[in-house]
This record gives sequence, C-alpha cells and structure tokens, in this order.
Amino acid sequence: MNSEAVDRFRNNIARLVEHRAFINTVMIFILINAAIVGIETFPAIYENNSSLFYLADRMLLWIFTIEIVLRLIAAKPMLGFFKSSWNWFDFLIVFAGHVFAGAHFVTVLRILRVLRVLRAVSIIPSLRRLVDALLLTIPALGNIMILMSIIFYIYAVIGTMLYQEIAPEYFGNLQLSLLTLFQVVTLESWASAVMRPIFEQSPMAWIYFVSFVLVGTFVIFNLFIGVIVNNVEKASEMELPGNDTDLEKKEPTPFTNENQIDDLQREVQELKELLLEEKRERIK
Repeated sequence: MNSEAVDRFRNNIARLVEHRAFINTVMIFILINAAIVGIETFPAIYENNSSLFYLADRMLLWIFTIEIVLRLIAAKPMLGFFKSSWNWFDFLIVFAGHVFAGAHFVTVLRILRVLRVLRAVSIIPSLRRLVDALLLTIPALGNIMILMSIIFYIYAVIGTMLYQEIAPEYFGNLQLSLLTLFQVVTLESWASAVMRPIFEQSPMAWIYFVSFVLVGTFVIFNLFIGVIVNNVEKASEMELPGNDTDLEKKEPTPFTNENQIDDLQREVQELKELLLEEKRERIK
C-alpha cells in the first residue's frame, strides 16, 4: 500500500512538471533572472539596491532548486534523471549556486547567474533539438577544420615570406600572419585596411588576397554551413512521426504473433465449413 501511495505521489509530480503551465512558469522565472542580471550591470542601480538584488537572487535560486527536486522525484527511476545531459546541466548550474554562495565568490556567482539564462534552452524542446543537432555536426566538422588549418598555414607562410618587409604589422611573423588571415576571412576591413596598403607597393598582392578570400570564405565557410544545415534537417526528420526510423522501431505486425496466426487459421476453417454447409443445402 505504501508503494502504491508513493507511485501515485510520483505520478502526480510527473504530471505537474510536464504540464505546460509549470514549464511556462519556470521560463518566466528564468527571464526574470536574466533581467535582474542585466540590471546589475548598472553600478548606480546595483550599489543602491545590492541587498534587494541579493534577496531576489536567493529566492530565484531556491525556486530553481525546488524545480530540480520535483523533476528528480518525477523521474522513474529517480537516478534516471541524470541520464540526460540537459538534466546534468540544469543540476550543476543550480548546485553551483549553493556551493559558491559566499562573499569571496561574488564574480563566480554573477557568472553563474548569467549561465542560468542558458536553462531556457533546456526548458524549450525546440531549442534543445536545435542545440543537439548542432552538437551532432562537431564530428563532421573535424575534417573541414583540418582542411581549413592547412589552408591557413600555407597562406600564412606565403604571406610572411612575401610581405614581411612591406607590412610587418600584419605579416611580421607567422603568428601575426595567422591573425591577419583570420581578419581577412571574416571580411572585416580586409580590403581597405590590409590589402590596399600592400597593393600600393606590390601590385600582384591582389592575387594572394582574392584567392584566399575565395577559398577561405566562400568555400570553407559554405562547407561549414552545409554540414550544419544537413544535420539540422536530419534532426528535424527524426522528430517526424512517419519517418523510416520510427517505422523500424514499431512493434512487429500482428501476423508475427503465433496466437493471432492460430486464431486466423481457426476463423478461416470456420468459414470453409460454413461455405460447405451452404453448398450442401443448395444441392439438396
């Protein structure tokens, strides 16, 4: 009887934490926490109301703690709560708020308050799916990163050899060349600030810069975007109810059940007997 009461209690808690109103309420508190953290960046407001900000932070921390405890109780089994990486993230953010609650960790506490805003991602399922899809792209991006590193290194060495004397502030050594190429690949003032001063002394410099922009920006970055978009589409397709993966996970068709096959054969036999009786009656 006690176990039934416990199960009933946990089922009620599970319905509570899965209810849309509960999720929306948690989301509102996360937004309130974000607003408070933003207001704290104004020294004039924060210094005059520091005790009020501290009280609000403590209240929000305990609200989030109660939420985590409720979700932990609702999980079946209870330790199954920690099977999800998102649950680990929520738990560690809230737990760290209690661990670093002290005057010597003011900066750490402020950073943790900001990180609580990220809990909005774990609360909203669509955002979770998007982040999960982006994380799936990391292994696929490995080869692209290697290719990009090779291209950066080759162009950095060539740039250092060609323009070390002309523009030492940009190509004085290998490290500066890599930093300059990073500026060029982001298309941040690469023509006016980097290429044209060098172009005035080396008319063929445009070949170096234009080729790097074409390869580094339009080819490599498009590969990045293509891989990310492809994985996001795959993650979206996996969520659809009628895709192949769902069909594979469905239970076997009823005809694979031996009892049902026996029932079907019995019904067919009965139909045969009925047809034979009707035929005999007609002959008579």
